[in-house]
Amino acid sequence: MAEISQAVRISADPLTFVVKHQLWDGNVDDHCDQGVTIDVVADVAGRETSLLRFNCFDIERSYVYGPENPDLKIAAPAMLGEVDRTSSGGRGQLFRMDPITDGNPIGWTVRTLAKSAAKMIDRAGYKDIAARLDAAKIQAALADVDTVARRLFGAMRNTVKHNRGTDIFEAGNIRFGLEMRRLPVGDGGLAIHVLGDVGGGTRKTYTEETELLAFDCFWDGAHYHYGPRNKNHRIYWDMTLVEDPLVWTFEQLEGRKIAAMIERAGYPGIAADVDLDKVAEILPAMKKRAFEMWELGEKLTGHKGLPLEVTPNMAAQ
Repeated sequence: MAEISQAVRISADPLTFVVKHQLWDGNVDDHCDQGVTIDVVADVAGRETSLLRFNCFDIERSYVYGPENPDLKIAAPAMLGEVDRTSSGGRGQLFRMDPITDGNPIGWTVRTLAKSAAKMIDRAGYKDIAARLDAAKIQAALADVDTVARRLFGAMRNTVKHNRGTDIFEAGNIRFGLEMRRLPVGDGGLAIHVLGDVGGGTRKTYTEETELLAFDCFWDGAHYHYGPRNKNHRIYWDMTLVEDPLVWTFEQLEGRKIAAMIERAGYPGIAADVDLDKVAEILPAMKKRAFEMWELGEKLTGHKGLPLEVTPNMAAQ
């Protein structure tokens, strides 16, 4: 289930705008993503009901007509052939925002509601509510919706600042840090941190080493992060298919996928400068040391890569 923040409610009677931050983990939730939802709700037959929903996430950018309306008629062009247009089955009708033409999803949502709230609510199947809207109240409320949504999008973002590792392997403009990690709940294992310098050259005092990727090869909740300190899109391995996450991680590194993964993490400039041959040079020594630490954890605790003591993240110190 996605991690959802406490909702902020903004009234524009008969409507209420409900703004929440959500965190989705890949292979646990629908996909890996973060952002805010803006729901337009109202009383329908004595029950608060979502009339419209806007998903303003990093990846999932969409809006839904009647997400709780089981009788909503699905619209589809006749040219698409036989499509079941009888009803949405209570899931609503979803449309995608285009990140190129629509721009920022929060800004697009606020502008669209300011212009077309009544028309969209009518389309969602709530004609009576659409007829009762107060345009002045909606305009005033949307200014607050915009402020709150943008604040939550940034302030509630889930990021993590791991340790850099105890064993460092330099590979051109990036480096790898190996660490035996243990969480307070007892989970843990070997972590591989992919690090790079951001914000200046190595001789500048303001240059900051940033974790670009993290591979947490844990005995229970094994997962990896794209941009732990940036977007922090977290994916849990399917352990039915990936029986050994450390082996999987080295397969990606040996398959020369590291630059593409760094770009996906939000660091295209660093990705462009990655020397894959340099990475390949250090892999044998790093792999040897990683499996030594992997085996040490099993001797100490019965779980591969797991140390005896808790290793707090840097942000917790």
